[in-house]
Amino acid sequence: MQSFPRPDHHHYGPDPKPALLIQWLTQANTLTRSILQNMAPGNEKVPQLNSVNPPYWEFGHLTWFHEFWVQRQGKETNTSRLTNADQWFNSTFIQHTNRWTTPFPHINVLLEYNAQVIEQTLSLLQQPQSSEILYFIQLAIFHQDMHNEAFAYTWQTLGYPAPFEPFHSDVFLTETDSFNRRQTAQRKEQLSTYIDFPASSFEAGSRPDSGFIFDNEKWLHTLDMPSFSIARQAVSNAEYLEFIESAQSGSHPLALLPKHWKKEDVWMQRYFNQWVTLDLSAPVRHISYWDAQQYCVWRGVRLPTEHELTQLMYLDQHQWVASQLWEWSSSLFLPFPGFTSDPYEEYSKPWFDGNYQVLKGGSSYTPERLRRPSFRNFYTPTRADHFCGFRTCLL
Repeated sequence: MQSFPRPDHHHYGPDPKPALLIQWLTQANTLTRSILQNMAPGNEKVPQLNSVNPPYWEFGHLTWFHEFWVQRQGKETNTSRLTNADQWFNSTFIQHTNRWTTPFPHINVLLEYNAQVIEQTLSLLQQPQSSEILYFIQLAIFHQDMHNEAFAYTWQTLGYPAPFEPFHSDVFLTETDSFNRRQTAQRKEQLSTYIDFPASSFEAGSRPDSGFIFDNEKWLHTLDMPSFSIARQAVSNAEYLEFIESAQSGSHPLALLPKHWKKEDVWMQRYFNQWVTLDLSAPVRHISYWDAQQYCVWRGVRLPTEHELTQLMYLDQHQWVASQLWEWSSSLFLPFPGFTSDPYEEYSKPWFDGNYQVLKGGSSYTPERLRRPSFRNFYTPTRADHFCGFRTCLL
């Protein structure tokens, strides 16, 4: 357990240069505004689903969050430039179902509110700032990055056109490339598709003064890791289709057809608002933790733990294949030893209730600045709307 005379979040340096923070903030906010302003008329009226937010409410929330932590120092007594913003956009107190009925302002008002908030922070970055302010600016940028990704999986859920180009190359290949890759994969022996890790001591978590982290990554601690064998690649559409078709033949009753799949003359999958031929070699996506577990039972393998996935991610990238998906682990989202909350207490602590699974990696819609082996994403095991997949370990 670490003990510091200063708050933990003062040990997340070295801080990026102001010019880089200006670049990040401008990129993130320009993307957000583009998503909202390019939305087809009427598409802001979304059905009330547990996995989505009303887009205009979400935009107001991420702007409020930035203003609250960067410019109001996290204090409600420091008033917002938008009257009633705390009552409209504080996600801690606005129940999810109420976000469809909260009478927040017109989008033009929200766009102006956003412009003023971001302009003030850009002005702050023209002058020297304390580590405290720079921490909160980074927090607000990364929070906005997460919401930009959330817009992408909301658009996928609703069948809207893709809201922006992915940050990383997409998973779809031409049919010829897909066929060739599948034929190559089928010629490999099973063990050649797994990487063997010997038993070892492993340092999980993050070190102080190694750059920005979120509080659930604190702190570095040593674990005795047993040996394990983990797949070089995530489970593919071809492998998951075999699971689906075995269920349809009556071999077992547990496999559910992914919601974004259908069979016409050939198997198809929906990519935002377009139906395309299922790329059999691409990683299977939009699979819940529970369905991934059922696949593992059927295949006679298991899901990796979060620390096994982390060890894999520390390998040279030529030794394994990133899926460009958030990958499920078998680990519950729980605090590391000696956990303490950072100022934004609601980021991690409320979710340490045993109802969330850790995911590792990052999707095509996760910017590079959020990708690191120590990052811990978390979702309930029934969720499959985000860009998620999984890889396996041998028993």
